Amino acid sequence: MADKYNRADRLRDHASGVSPIRLLVVDRQPAIRRGLKMRLGLEEDLEVVGEAGDADGAFPLARALRPDVILLDIEMPGGIALTEALRAAAPHSAVVVLTLRDDAATREQARAAGAMAFVAKHRTEGILLASIRGVALANAKRRRHGRAPVSREEEHTDAMRDRRGA
Repeated sequence: MADKYNRADRLRDHASGVSPIRLLVVDRQPAIRRGLKMRLGLEEDLEVVGEAGDADGAFPLARALRPDVILLDIEMPGGIALTEALRAAAPHSAVVVLTLRDDAATREQARAAGAMAFVAKHRTEGILLASIRGVALANAKRRRHGRAPVSREEEHTDAMRDRRGA
């Protein structure tokens, strides 16, 4: 899927003072966190505001930093439960799960736990970037209109629709 938010759009938004998408990276592997932080830092419309290696570090950061998107390694101990707990602790943040397992059962568990997007770690970076931007856009639209998500299914549906450009 082509990224509809191209470099010219990012530069225009950056120049006009539009805030970047604020990210919290939660992954148990320091090398993965560093790599994500480095790669995502290359995008003018994205800003990694924090990182955590476990649930104990993730909760206070999610509450204090109020990121737009939490990137969560679902392979962490209790990853599915952690997804749901982070959604409850930081309802203003969308959760994008990262995983090595790209199967229907894991996708369904992540969605049921409140993840707005699911990205397999072996997929291209373009898919990750599109997912981050799509869920951030869906969340921003809801906040702008003063609406809280009615259900996790509605969140998921809106994010998928925005990613497709519908």
